[in-house]
Amino acid sequence: MFLCTPIFKAMNHFPVISSIISPDHLAQFVQDAYGFNTGITCKLLKAGVNHSYLINDQVGQKYIFRVYSFGWRTRPEIEEELRLLDLLKDNNIPVSYALPDTNGVYIQEIHAPEGMRYGVLFTYADGEKLLNFPADVHYSIGRTMAQIHQLTEHLPLARPTYTAELMLQRSIEQIKNFLPANSDEMQWMLSTQETLLNLWAGADDSHLRKGAVHMDIWFDNMNITADGRVTLFDFDFCGNGWLCLDIAYYILQLYSTEKVEAERNEKLNSFLAGYESISPINAEERRLIPMLGVSMYFFYLGVQCERFENWSNVFLNETHLKRFINLLLKKYFDDHVITS
Repeated sequence: MFLCTPIFKAMNHFPVISSIISPDHLAQFVQDAYGFNTGITCKLLKAGVNHSYLINDQVGQKYIFRVYSFGWRTRPEIEEELRLLDLLKDNNIPVSYALPDTNGVYIQEIHAPEGMRYGVLFTYADGEKLLNFPADVHYSIGRTMAQIHQLTEHLPLARPTYTAELMLQRSIEQIKNFLPANSDEMQWMLSTQETLLNLWAGADDSHLRKGAVHMDIWFDNMNITADGRVTLFDFDFCGNGWLCLDIAYYILQLYSTEKVEAERNEKLNSFLAGYESISPINAEERRLIPMLGVSMYFFYLGVQCERFENWSNVFLNETHLKRFINLLLKKYFDDHVITS
């Protein structure tokens, strides 16, 4: 027989660094806070940096309840996200936006085992996520992005500002915790980081539009209906920066999802035409778009490493990083970034 001696005699349980809130208990919480009739259902849709739950009421209405991870966003940062969404909604931009509870409160406090977490109820975006969709939908998305940028140019948010230091230098420090310093991949990352930093430093800031950016517009953050209507959601990474960051990320994702060159070029040109039907993209923005796309790869790899406890080592490990760098990042850099 093995005997187990308690290590923490004064503690009833071990602390945790990340938890998943019970959908059944969250259903009751949402029902009480928002005044729903009895019988609503709650289902966990996705557990990542934040957790998304699908709420269904008795009459078939759907909602999304997001639970922010512990230590990920402050309450003022979430308030700024919701302020941006209200601005877009009030100007007829198709976005999922926050709903108040019966007391007019938008941000709920959830006492999770690891500490205080925040929750927000959002409207449901009609349609479904589509990995591949027609060129005319890309045109529509381009128009919508440009309309957003018209509203957010010169708009400051009390949120992070996306600089080279944040996207490239801080990210590398996070990646170093998972990728050996002597590996070919890390050596390439460090060399490419230096190249990208020089390109950032050489940008003509006076010709770059600035304001509030989404930073994460891609197929996983939009729903598309059968008749081609698009609704954007998940503004969790919104912040301040060059507006062309959003364009760069969208183009980057097109190269990831569209493998047939002719179809990709058609959809890319359609997206750009949609954008420029509202706002022109100037020469300096066009010049920087490829290197900003690679910078986005650096940034999101850094986020994955920083929030390791949300992804788990089944997903985030040395093998994953090496495959990502070799199959996606290096290829995009080699094909698109002009260094001189």
